[in-house]
Amino acid sequence: MTDCRERGITQHVALNERNRRSAIDARTYRHAGYRESRRIHKRIEECFGWAKDGRPLRKMKVYGKAGVEYATTLTLDVYTLMRMTRLLPPGELIGT
Repeated sequence: MTDCRERGITQHVALNERNRRSAIDARTYRHAGYRESRRIHKRIEECFGWAKDGRPLRKMKVYGKAGVEYATTLTLDVYTLMRMTRLLPPGELIGT
């Protein structure tokens, strides 16, 4: 953590709110960028949670880097398409 501060990088690790001691202090989490970073982090974690919940990423059924890369890309592409359909107004997909 000290190395990051020396380089001028602010680490955006989760704040430990349950215990009195945390790995980060107020200098880090008082900025709006920290809150935005944590919000986006949650969105990224949600897609991996979705992909592991009874879907192909829960237990890989393929071997090798190429097969795993294909299964991961396909699963996360489907998740992205599902998110995109939720962003459209109702009935928008039917009319195209």
